[in-house]
Amino acid sequence: MSLRFIGVDPESGQTGSPTVWVDQESGEIIAQGHIADEATRAECIEKNAPGHEKKIPDHETVIRIPARMVPMLREACDAAERAAAL
Repeated sequence: MSLRFIGVDPESGQTGSPTVWVDQESGEIIAQGHIADEATRAECIEKNAPGHEKKIPDHETVIRIPARMVPMLREACDAAERAAAL
């Protein structure tokens, strides 16, 4: 795995740190964010994709990424597309 650091939430200080990387081998976006609260998780389950089970699988979770990190996510999307094209 070859992770490329994209960015960290500039308002997170030195403790909580939502962060975005791109795996340059697989082209996948890696995100670290705040764990979603139970109300958010419940709504995600309720509004799950059609045809999917109404649950969050044990190997997945719901995270929150601050809106101020949208530019970093855009950069990560571009980097992921470039990596996947190699």
